[in-house]
This record gives sequence, C-alpha cells and structure tokens, in this order.
Amino acid sequence: MSITQTESIIVRGARVHNLKNIDFEIPHNQLTVVTGVSGSGKSSLAFDTVYAEGQRRYVESLSAYARQFLERIEKPDADTIDGIAPAVAIRQKNTTRNPRSTVATATEIYDY
Repeated sequence: MSITQTESIIVRGARVHNLKNIDFEIPHNQLTVVTGVSGSGKSSLAFDTVYAEGQRRYVESLSAYARQFLERIEKPDADTIDGIAPAVAIRQKNTTRNPRSTVATATEIYDY
C-alpha cells in the first residue's frame, strides 16, 4: 500500500520494548491521543515504533552523502508498518520548575 491509498498508519505485530506483538491503526488527518497507565507502552508505540519508522524511511530517502552525517536508526521490530509518512517529533522538556506554568507563560506569550 502506498501512503496515498491508505487512510491510516497500519502496524502489525509490533514487538518494541514492552509491546507484545500488537496490531493497531492510527487514522490520518485526525488528532490521535495515546493514553494508558505507566508502563503500558505509550512511548514505545508512539516514539519507538511509529516515529522511528517514519524517521528511518525519511533518512533512507536522503543521499548517501547526507546519510553519513546522521545517526543510523534501527528498524522497529514489527511484521509490517504501512501508510507512514516522514516523521517529526518535538522533544518534551520541562523548562520551568513551576508545575502551574502554562504554554503561555513558558513561551512568554502571557506577557502580552
């Protein structure tokens, strides 16, 4: 399947970290939230499987010259991953020590 033919990211047989041979679909063009208790595999699913495969495929599309400067990304342990596009991730980082800080105060938009 190509990206234009699928309406979702389809992963079959994911076995990354604590994911035990799971199958899942994430619809395209929709906001998807991954929730669960601590240790349930949320980060393994989102970052170590979906993001890692999207990033790996993007890096493979670059020239050999460009790839030599980038860290090699291992393929996630899964039977198939289809419908995935190049991936971008934003690092989660707590820049302030106040737990009541909001996006507005952290980005200084609140000042205006």
